[in-house]
Amino acid sequence: MASPARAMVALLLLVSTAAVSTAQQHDYGDALRKSILFFEGQRSGRLPPGQRVRWRRDSALNDGATAGVDLSGGYYDAGDNVKFGFPMAFTATLMSWGLIDFGRTYGPQEREAREALRWATDYLLKATATPNTVYVQVGDAFRDHSCWERPEDMDTPRTVYKVDTAHPGSDVAAETAAALAAASIVFREADPAYSTRLLDRAVAVFEFADKYRGAYSSSLHDAVCPCYCDYDGYQDELLWGAAWLHKASRRRVYRDYIKKNEVALGASDSINEFGWDNKHAGINILISKEVLMGKDSFFTSFRVNADNFICTLLPGISNQDHIDYSPGGLLFKVGNSNMQHVTSISFLMLAYSSYLSHANAHVPCGGGAAASPVVLRRVAKRQVDYILGDNPLRMSYMVGYGARFPQRIHHRGSSIPSVAAHPAKIGCKAGAAYYGSSAPNPNLLVGAVVGGPSNVTDAFPDARAVFQQSEPTTYMNAPLLPLLAYFSAHPSLPQAGNDD
Repeated sequence: MASPARAMVALLLLVSTAAVSTAQQHDYGDALRKSILFFEGQRSGRLPPGQRVRWRRDSALNDGATAGVDLSGGYYDAGDNVKFGFPMAFTATLMSWGLIDFGRTYGPQEREAREALRWATDYLLKATATPNTVYVQVGDAFRDHSCWERPEDMDTPRTVYKVDTAHPGSDVAAETAAALAAASIVFREADPAYSTRLLDRAVAVFEFADKYRGAYSSSLHDAVCPCYCDYDGYQDELLWGAAWLHKASRRRVYRDYIKKNEVALGASDSINEFGWDNKHAGINILISKEVLMGKDSFFTSFRVNADNFICTLLPGISNQDHIDYSPGGLLFKVGNSNMQHVTSISFLMLAYSSYLSHANAHVPCGGGAAASPVVLRRVAKRQVDYILGDNPLRMSYMVGYGARFPQRIHHRGSSIPSVAAHPAKIGCKAGAAYYGSSAPNPNLLVGAVVGGPSNVTDAFPDARAVFQQSEPTTYMNAPLLPLLAYFSAHPSLPQAGNDD
């Protein structure tokens, strides 16, 4: 029978390299501050007086005007100038979850993290102000992607897209409901009136999502695909939305909804992934807290699903199919922007380790093997340290952190001279010269985490054109915030062999 300690040794042999032996001591607090600052560089709309990223200016002030609504504000999701509601809502949900579980470890950055969250939720309230309607995108993605221009200069169509009763979008609507519900918990004490408004809106938006079912990538296929096409269907978002509404409201109707629809909406499907498109693992981890805290054995099956998911992350502990790791120790999934998987899955490991610790529980992985909460935290910390520079290239994948970091990120505003440096407009095609340049970006998007190595060789080209590896996104940073906050408060973990 394998003990947790022996199993962890096997795991470390699989996911570690010689680079780990020269690991540096990281300033997680500094990395947290910079990761929050990144969101200021992604702001759309009229910037506030306290804006710290000074090379940005107001942009897209008339968003929504063509549809007779105010859709100014919110975030650009990545390195382009489109506002995509689906990933923005997921970003807000993850920012809220991190603050709910680990807010005390944010220290002086907690207020700034709440402000970053509110920039998203203020926009989501605007996008859901019309009953049975969610405005889900502003900007023509194809026209936008054919240009390389600053958000302050953009002149591509700011087309408005929405889902409604005739054009359903249960996925994006339920994710938006989840974001609003989760945020209502964050603001419950700091701003009770705002919290109530968020929860009331979440209830209404979820009712719309559930009553008028369908995938938004069917209703709006030409607009949202392939950028944020929902490949995994809307069922997981309905469960996800109900789970957050249950947590925020404690209303029995959502508890019953979850249990009634557990099988129909596929709670145990695709459990080895978590991100803007697939919420299954997150659903199981979130609901398992109820079980582990002894509050609701009604949801025991979700803990079983959560345990199974965690075991797929731990090669050497179980015989299940596993997520791969690069030779340098980075969690790896095939596809674009691998860091989105690294940060979101690492956050789930940290959150679950917290729930397990409070319950004095382990993760059973079959054959007598088990993983302790410390094992999960150690694996999550290994991923964070890789991002911050403990990797074969000795490169931090967070812009502005460490001595070496990406210089040519795929980001229009960062790669083109700022308005202060170049007041004259730089048009759609004129920006191509900056896109094709081998020079470092003139504006540092501090705190941005890029897609990182996208193959098993730990290679990174640091090239603007390779967007899969060099583009930052809000949903890569959002789950990283609580990880950095936690490790800033707990920089040292017990040594292997002291896992219990």
